[in-house]
Amino acid sequence: MNFALLQSKRVSISFQIDKTCGPARTGRLTTPHGEIETPIFMPVGTVASVKAVPQDVLEELGAQIILGNTYHLYLRPGVETVRRMGGLHGFMSWQRAILTDSGGFQVFSLSDLRKLTEEGVTFRSHLDGSSHFFSPESAMEAQIGLGADIIMAFDECTEFPADATRSRASMELTARWAARSKAYFEEHKSEVPWPAAAGGGARATQSLFGIVQGGMDRELRKESAERTIEIGFPGYAIGGLSVGEPRELTREIVESTLEHLPKDKPRYLMGVGTPEEIVEYANLGVDMMDCVLPTRAARHGLLFTSEGKVSIKQARYTQDAGPLDPNCPCRVCQRYSRAYLRHLYASNEVLAQVLNTIHNLSFYLDTMLRVRHSISLGEESRFLSSVWSRPKP
Repeated sequence: MNFALLQSKRVSISFQIDKTCGPARTGRLTTPHGEIETPIFMPVGTVASVKAVPQDVLEELGAQIILGNTYHLYLRPGVETVRRMGGLHGFMSWQRAILTDSGGFQVFSLSDLRKLTEEGVTFRSHLDGSSHFFSPESAMEAQIGLGADIIMAFDECTEFPADATRSRASMELTARWAARSKAYFEEHKSEVPWPAAAGGGARATQSLFGIVQGGMDRELRKESAERTIEIGFPGYAIGGLSVGEPRELTREIVESTLEHLPKDKPRYLMGVGTPEEIVEYANLGVDMMDCVLPTRAARHGLLFTSEGKVSIKQARYTQDAGPLDPNCPCRVCQRYSRAYLRHLYASNEVLAQVLNTIHNLSFYLDTMLRVRHSISLGEESRFLSSVWSRPKP
């Protein structure tokens, strides 16, 4: 990216595809806070913190972009506090790219504490029960204030199972909200300076991605994609999955929906999945993914390795002097034994969460690095097969 050229105009993001291998592709997504190599996995930093991992370690692990959550940040510490501290980048001292979701999924998860209307959603805080209201406009206002490089349209996540009438109503509401989200964003989007490392002086705007919904109905997904594309966004997300449906159905919906998304725009699959699944979705042509699984599983002692899953809490590791994963270059596997990691977890030491999370994130990020390398060499299918055939420890 020629940053000197960018100084003469306003920019948001750009996306360039470098290599294809079947439907899989590698590319570069340039944002105001740096260039991202795709396909990419985004660690989830829900409340401006990727649980148990400081920002310098995230940089060391190679995280190029992280995700924050508008719902949680809106409740605490509040958008205005974050804005005054220099947006999320300044507040959390992270100068690489950030994506914020709109809070739609979190509000969806509060089914017993929310009331849905055409205008928006009234919900009660999970923290203190106080009443709040999100609309497409207020969700855009909050995300603009948070200052992320990429923000998401406000959508409604369709529950599973849902009948045809409910799925259609939800999809159509999301389409109307997408149009309202874009209208507000275009009128109020803020400019941010490019980092000094990028040359400084240029001005950039945030970018707004649209979200495709439609439940588990392929035709509704197609219609949602067409209507969202008609509104026009620089990137498109597939939302409303991993809400209880079988994994096989998730894959079917992802694959069918990708057929209707522009090939020259970044494609973001929200909220999935296991290491095997993110490899598979990259193979289908997904460019961006996020999931809480690597951090959540780490806190419960479930670790991902090149030889399969390891439940470090098991007594079988009490005297195991070997590394967690002999094929992993992360600082945890290079220094500590399985016996020590098991001891930390059994002793309920905070360090257990830290080390487990560092390893899991390293494994996810390294997996995507190898995926990108395999695509560039035209070997994506062979890499996918090797992942699925891993032996169990």
